[in-house]
Amino acid sequence: MSRVPANSLTQRPRRGYVSAARAERARETRKRVIDAATRLFIEQGYASTTIRAIAGEAGVSVPTVELLFGTKAQLLHVVLDVAIAGDDEPVPVLSRAWAMEAQSASDAVGFLSAVAEVLREAQVRSAGVMLAAYEAATSDADIHLLITDREFQREHTARWIVDGVLERVSLRDGLDRRTAVDTVWMLMDPVVFNRLTRQRGWSTERYATWFVDSVAQLLVSDR
Repeated sequence: MSRVPANSLTQRPRRGYVSAARAERARETRKRVIDAATRLFIEQGYASTTIRAIAGEAGVSVPTVELLFGTKAQLLHVVLDVAIAGDDEPVPVLSRAWAMEAQSASDAVGFLSAVAEVLREAQVRSAGVMLAAYEAATSDADIHLLITDREFQREHTARWIVDGVLERVSLRDGLDRRTAVDTVWMLMDPVVFNRLTRQRGWSTERYATWFVDSVAQLLVSDR
């Protein structure tokens, strides 16, 4: 009978530990690249930011960035996803805990207040990157497609918000669901958030309150 090496039992946990440590380093590297790209896209604009600049800001090599994300457009896609959601987890925005908490609200104001708080935080993280993407979309077909997808996702969220309101109250007279969705979609526009908070000096808390008040006044029946 062959003998089992005396150190074999200690080697197996070691390999698992090394794999876990490697995976953690990969996650940290991915996060550094995303954070670096976010800063540079906002500060310099999409067109002026190169993969080499992002790699230098993140302290990694250009091949590392390309291996992790592919093209600059694909990296922007990830940056926007992370900025909107707040993390890199593959969980749809409306499948997260905050959405279930908002749905548990008993009245429309409570529902909208929960939504507005999450929207405020998402706008803080993502509005600057979205503005850079809007600028790039005029001359970059890949970014134009990305923006089109993001506009559709905003419409999807706006429909979810309107339906949440309709579960609790009626729309005001003469207002149909499609117009209500368009109204909420516009109120959620990152350009509007940027103009109010950066150009008009509003606090983000004031923006959240304004969103709730605006949706209530424009959509909800006073009967």
